[in-house]
Amino acid sequence: MKTWRFEPSATAAAKLTRWGLFAAIVLGVAASFHLTAPIAAEQPRALPAPLVDEQTSAASEFAVFAGGCFWGVQGVFQHVKGVTNAVSGYSGGEKGTAEYETVSTGTTGHAESVKVSFDPRQVSYGRLLQIYFSVAHNPTELNRQGPDTGTQYRSEIFAASPDQAKIAKGYIAQLDKAGVFGAPIVTQISALKGFYPAEGYHQDFLTLNPTYPYIAINDLPKVEALKQMFPDSYRPDPVLVSAMGTTN
Repeated sequence: MKTWRFEPSATAAAKLTRWGLFAAIVLGVAASFHLTAPIAAEQPRALPAPLVDEQTSAASEFAVFAGGCFWGVQGVFQHVKGVTNAVSGYSGGEKGTAEYETVSTGTTGHAESVKVSFDPRQVSYGRLLQIYFSVAHNPTELNRQGPDTGTQYRSEIFAASPDQAKIAKGYIAQLDKAGVFGAPIVTQISALKGFYPAEGYHQDFLTLNPTYPYIAINDLPKVEALKQMFPDSYRPDPVLVSAMGTTN
């Protein structure tokens, strides 16, 4: 069995330490009130499927989504049937600034993102959008997501094609018209200019660290929501970057 050792950067380590202390306080309070339900930063929401979906005969496609810390977004999509790879990384800025410490300053234009490779014959782009808006993040939070703040945690779809952009814009209009969130959706839609894989220690983080407080509080409830709300799309065994051996 391969031994995995987490070696975070200074910024990542500070974030993890901060969350360890925070989680201890939260979990202590929860215990005192006999709370048993998981505490999540974003609550899942049942949403209708897109009225318009992509029509393609391709066997492989990819989409890039940003929705807060990439640990949870990656973890959700790794459990979706038809997804062949989900890689944490950075989009929106230049290649030279696609590095965690630099992106964490919030000045690079990058957003923490996930490149989702999928088989359209098994899962459609529209279904991925539905999962993205339903359980992966809260699209009404501007330049933040749950406990994390900054433009690097914004809600954004980096469209890999004009068709993806059109479908995403149509779905946002559909959801806003239905008023399903009770607040305007702030998700941006931009043409994908580049995706740069994140450092190795960020890949598969949810699966490798299921008991880590940040994951337990913020991200595992998202995977459980996927299982409950999309049982026909849920796969119990995640598709891992480490197993695929590639971040492409």
